[in-house]
Amino acid sequence: MSRSRAPDPPIDTEQDSILNDSDEEGWEDAEADGEEVSIVCLFCTQTFPLSEGVFEHCAAVHGFEYKVVRRELGLDFYGCIKLINYIRSEIAQSRVPDFATTAAFLQDEKYLRPVLEDDALLFGLDGEEGENMKEEDGGLTEDQKRVRELEERLKKLELVHSEYREAVNRNLEMRLEEEDRDVKKGGSEDDSHYFESYSGNDIHEIMLKDSVRTDAYRDFVYGNKHLFKDKVVLDVGCGTGVLSMFCAKVGAKKVIAVDNSAIINKAAANVFENSLDGVITCIRGKIEEVTLPVKQVDVIVSEWMGYVLLYEAMLDSVLFARDKYLAPDGLMVPSECKILIAAMHDSEYMNDSVDFWNHVYGFSMTAMKEKIREDVAITGLNSSSLASEPIAFCHLPLHTIRTSDLTFTKPFQLRIKQNVESLDAFVIYFDTFFATSRNQLVPEDARAESWKHGEGGVAFTTGPFGKLTHWKQGVLLVDRRGGLLKEGEIINGEVTYKKRSGNSREVEVEIEWKTENRKDKQMWYMR
Repeated sequence: MSRSRAPDPPIDTEQDSILNDSDEEGWEDAEADGEEVSIVCLFCTQTFPLSEGVFEHCAAVHGFEYKVVRRELGLDFYGCIKLINYIRSEIAQSRVPDFATTAAFLQDEKYLRPVLEDDALLFGLDGEEGENMKEEDGGLTEDQKRVRELEERLKKLELVHSEYREAVNRNLEMRLEEEDRDVKKGGSEDDSHYFESYSGNDIHEIMLKDSVRTDAYRDFVYGNKHLFKDKVVLDVGCGTGVLSMFCAKVGAKKVIAVDNSAIINKAAANVFENSLDGVITCIRGKIEEVTLPVKQVDVIVSEWMGYVLLYEAMLDSVLFARDKYLAPDGLMVPSECKILIAAMHDSEYMNDSVDFWNHVYGFSMTAMKEKIREDVAITGLNSSSLASEPIAFCHLPLHTIRTSDLTFTKPFQLRIKQNVESLDAFVIYFDTFFATSRNQLVPEDARAESWKHGEGGVAFTTGPFGKLTHWKQGVLLVDRRGGLLKEGEIINGEVTYKKRSGNSREVEVEIEWKTENRKDKQMWYMR
């Protein structure tokens, strides 16, 4: 989920991997999906399409009665997992499994980790255990059956969390070493502040209550169910998990929700509370560092946008995920963003926000105006504040843009709408488009508030011509306001975006421009 407010920047982490599935398609019973499955025998290399065939073979050829052993040892869901992995581990080391001294493997958590990668025999256990439960359910009341069902779901979650703990223990020392190196380089503090800022409820409440933002994602997902049905979806920066749950609700086969802040714990709880834990798997960590349980995804969904679009630098992580995991014909949601600029003249805004400090209850406080024209001000404007029509100076097609393209210098040309006393500021905001395919291109001159949503497309604007969003608009006050700008006068210029030196999640915006009577250049900071 996402991103929005201007937090401070980086780290909070742990969690590089999870058990090969659990709440993923494996536990949904690969056999039941009708997919071609190849299950390896516990004692030899022979394979079978069904787990029942494996166990019949083990009994007939190897003298191992799985159901008998399971019943005699009183194995629950955990125990069955450990039994299979224990046998595979012993056979791999040319040893004979010992079922007489059961404590050795039943009490060892390492046997919760699959010995074989993508072990289809483990995937089938959930269905088998479910059948055993059904046989025993005859004399249970509905309430007792519900309790048993919840207990089984809890076992699955506990299994995943045991893998989380194991992964943390394996990687803790490595992470501490990495963090120590980052601190020495001056980079770690950025990330720690950034991810910590997303750990609490307040920022997520703000984002969820932004109906323009959240409705756009919901409407696109719910209005295009065919794009998500039976697909594998990756949610980068999942936050509370709402986007993941949208995708799961319309029939996604698997959703992998990744976030590097502590909010992932609440996301997992939200997923469980809504009975979507069989579809959605929550993983804590940076997308650049975690190991996903799949090699490829069909859709990447993310709400990565920050103030003036690129503040927070989260798009870098989304593009990393795209390049590593997205299928060649996969879909990015959203699919394109445009950054727009306009000239601003607003005497009321200048009086309230700048000249206010000249007279405060009879006192002059002009010292408070220091650097007031240096930082990008995030505020909501009326369309009447704009002295020109907005122009899109940067297009970001998310299926093809590269990380290196996020530092750029782009030209613009603005035409003054009517005579104004001065150029007070430049205004920057962004439009976001959700296309239904990689081939559904957004026209160069398209504006989100008027874009025709053909073929199921959705769009929203953060500009002053639409409903106010939590991103609002970025106001870049100019140092020298200059003189009269005439109707029809042209402002030619260039906008440069680059990451701020010393904090890669902050943005430096430089604008160089000229009118008929002046030429100027100024730098602003989004921090």
